Amino acid sequence: MKQLLVLITFFVCTGFLAAQENWQPLFNGKDLSGFQILGGEADYTFADGILTGITKSSTPNTFLATEKIYGDFILEFSVNIEYRMNSGVQFRSNINEKNGRVFGYQCEIETSGRKWAGGIYDEGRRGWLYPLSHNKRGQNAFKNGTWNHYRIEACGSQIRTWVNGIPCANLVDELTSTGFIAFQVHDIGDYAQGGQLVQWKDIRILTENVKASMLDSDIFEISYLKNQLTEYEKRTGWRLLWDGQTTKGWRSAQSAEFPTKGWTMKNGILAVEKATGGESQNGGDIITVEQFSNFELIVDFKISQGANSGIKYFVQPELNKGVGSAIGLEFQILDNKQHPDAKNGLNGNRTLGALYDLMPPKNLTESNRDDIRYKQNQFNRARIVVKNGCVEHWLNDIKIVEYDRFSQIFETLVGHSKYKDIKSFGQFPAGHILLQDHGDFVEFKSIKIREFSF
Repeated sequence: MKQLLVLITFFVCTGFLAAQENWQPLFNGKDLSGFQILGGEADYTFADGILTGITKSSTPNTFLATEKIYGDFILEFSVNIEYRMNSGVQFRSNINEKNGRVFGYQCEIETSGRKWAGGIYDEGRRGWLYPLSHNKRGQNAFKNGTWNHYRIEACGSQIRTWVNGIPCANLVDELTSTGFIAFQVHDIGDYAQGGQLVQWKDIRILTENVKASMLDSDIFEISYLKNQLTEYEKRTGWRLLWDGQTTKGWRSAQSAEFPTKGWTMKNGILAVEKATGGESQNGGDIITVEQFSNFELIVDFKISQGANSGIKYFVQPELNKGVGSAIGLEFQILDNKQHPDAKNGLNGNRTLGALYDLMPPKNLTESNRDDIRYKQNQFNRARIVVKNGCVEHWLNDIKIVEYDRFSQIFETLVGHSKYKDIKSFGQFPAGHILLQDHGDFVEFKSIKIREFSF
């Protein structure tokens, strides 16, 4: 028995040591060999095992990038940054040879009151992919004025982060599978003197048996897979509302059949065609065959220049059998800069993301800014959450509208809107979900839903 325990201990220990030996330092411990500076002209030094980045006035974002390209890996490091500074670590990143711009995934390092350290930003490309708006515990993981330990896991389409042992981001995205790792010194413009420091130490990487070494993380997942569900989504009740190929589950708002014109399905994109710009005058609106009461809906949409459309819910198609769109609560889709309806209504209640003609959008997630985060010429994500009377609109994972559809305030808003003569408007127990034909070209994809029971 004693010999057996010795053998078990030996194999466990040698296995542990072998696993430990798979970790490699990212730096050689002496200098910056194997790295190159990209983007700006900020300075970097390496001494006593500490990499130091030093801000410089009037230079763009600067990146100290590995010459080596990495695919799947686990990266760990500790970072200390001066208060009010912003930085990040790039991974699976590349450089645009035409303009020298670094682009790719970035794990955020920041000290602001927003508290998104550990979130994932897509530098030079799509902007925020995983803000910490859904992760209150993660928002408090980073501590100002001291060393903070980071862990980044990238394996296939799965990207996860931890700060001080607390899971912060859980992203699924397959846009880029390989690239360099880089340490950012953020642009400070010409309004501040340089000389502020961001420092990294204990920087190590694991590139073998990555999947087997990944930690468990079951925090809120954000997936950008096109018309696919992840295992997490399946486990938490999500299902595709559009299968990415057929008309199954959808019909015209005016009949039991899908429109014979005005809508296309190609390469996983559901698109309403450009026509006269009139409301429901080409193929017409489409609605779900099913009706929904309590749900969370995600729709990725892309607006053409000057376009108008909308996502409606609690739709009652029988309320309008004539010209125009079916009746329901609406997440407005609009090119605010080019479409005149943005200036109509009251206080912006017809702009992008608004509860149409009732409530304007406002950044309710970031206390330090008022504008909503819209991505020009890209797919944006609408998220609508309905739990009994409580309703939320989210745009790119930023909450922009919240209201109680059974409240007196809501009834007052309806009483001063175009819906004032519709009895029980917005308070129906269930309704269809609608994608609007407003005569402008708009694309949709990755339409998914999960229902709640109370």
